[in-house]
Amino acid sequence: MTDAEKDSQKKPQNGLAVGLGLGIAVGAGLGLTVFDNLALGMGLGLSIGVAIGVAVDSRAGE
Repeated sequence: MTDAEKDSQKKPQNGLAVGLGLGIAVGAGLGLTVFDNLALGMGLGLSIGVAIGVAVDSRAGE
């Protein structure tokens, strides 16, 4: 960790990463159980995960 990172007042923003991880997992589960199509579920889960992750990151920056 550099001195600039230590002195920075910005909070770490990892909502997008969490949203992607949860979106993939939930999307795969829904895709296999509800839609019977893994790709459809993963696409839906990723899109929802990205939207939620970006929203969490934007709220954390305030």
